Amino acid sequence: MLDDRHLLRMSDDVGLLEHACGAIPRREHGYCLDDAARGLVVLSREPDLSPRLSRLQETLFAFTAHAHESGRFRNRLGYDRGWQDAPGLGDWWGRALWGLGSTAAHAGRAWLRAEAHLLFDAGARRRSPDLRAMVFAALGAAEVLTRFPADEQAPALLRDAVTTIGPVPPGRDWPWPQPRLEYANAAVAEVLVAAGALLPEPGVLAEGLRALDWLVDRQTRDGRLSVVPAGGRARHQSPPGFDQQPIEVAALATACARAHSVTGDPRWAAAVELARAWFLGANDAGTPLLDRDTGGCGDGLRADGVNRNQGAESMLAMLATFQLSRRTGAGALTGAGAA
Repeated sequence: MLDDRHLLRMSDDVGLLEHACGAIPRREHGYCLDDAARGLVVLSREPDLSPRLSRLQETLFAFTAHAHESGRFRNRLGYDRGWQDAPGLGDWWGRALWGLGSTAAHAGRAWLRAEAHLLFDAGARRRSPDLRAMVFAALGAAEVLTRFPADEQAPALLRDAVTTIGPVPPGRDWPWPQPRLEYANAAVAEVLVAAGALLPEPGVLAEGLRALDWLVDRQTRDGRLSVVPAGGRARHQSPPGFDQQPIEVAALATACARAHSVTGDPRWAAAVELARAWFLGANDAGTPLLDRDTGGCGDGLRADGVNRNQGAESMLAMLATFQLSRRTGAGALTGAGAA
C-alpha cells in the first residue's frame, strides 16, 4: 500500500507544493508542473486508489491541463495562483507527457483516461530540442502504446526520441550516447529499451539493455548503489560523489523495472532492490533517506548524511521506487513508512 502521509501533507486543492523545510511545506515557493507530472505517474501505478488519492489524481490532472497551451506547458505557479513563466518545451513538457501518458494508459476511471489521452495527443505533436525533455516525453508515449497500440502520435514521438538520443557507442569502456553522465541518466537507456520492445526494434532494445547494464555496474559500489551526483560525472571520475539525488535512484529503478518486464531477467529485479535499499540506508553515507515518522524522504545524500528537507520531488522518487520494488517482487517494506 502507498504510504500517502507526506504526499497528502504536501498537497492542497491546487497541486503539490514543491519545497519543504523539514517536513513542513513551504508555501512561498509555490508549485511546479514537474512535480504534478511525477505525482500522476505514481498515482497511475496504484491499482486501488483511496478516495483521497483519487481526488489528488484529479487535482494533479487539472493542474497539468491548466498549464497547457497549444502543446506547450508552463511549469511554475506561485502560491497566489499566478503563473511565473511562459509556456515552453523544457523538461516539464516532457514530464507532463509522461504523466499524461501514464494516466491515459492506467488510470482507473475511463473519463480520466480519455481526457488525459486527448491532452497527451496535443502535447505529443510538439518536439523539444532538449534531449532529456524528449526522453521524458517518450516514456509517456511508451505508456500510451501499452494500452493504445494503434495510437499515431506515440510511436512517432518514441522514434524521434531514439533519434535524438543517437547510437550507443560499442565496447564496454563508455557505451553511453553522451560524453558525460548528467541527470536521470537511466531514463535515456529506458527509452531505448521501451522503443526496442514496443516498435519493435531489436537492435535498439539490445543497445538499451547494454547501456543500462553498464550504467548499473558503474553506479554499484561494494554491493550498494553509488549514483551519479547532482553535478553529473565525467568519464574519468569515479564514485563516490555527492550530492546524490533520489530522482537519480528512481530513474534507475524505473528503467530496471522496465528491463525486467521486457526480458524477465532477475538481475534487473535485483537492481530495483538495490534502489529500494538505497533509500533505507544501503548507500555511501549509511543513512536512511526515508523518514518513518513523516513518510517523507530527504532531499539528497551528502557525505555527512541526509539533507533534512523533504520536498515533493524526493518523496515521489522514493514512492515510485517502492512501488516498482513491489511490482518486481524484489522486496517489501514492513512497519512504519511501508509503501
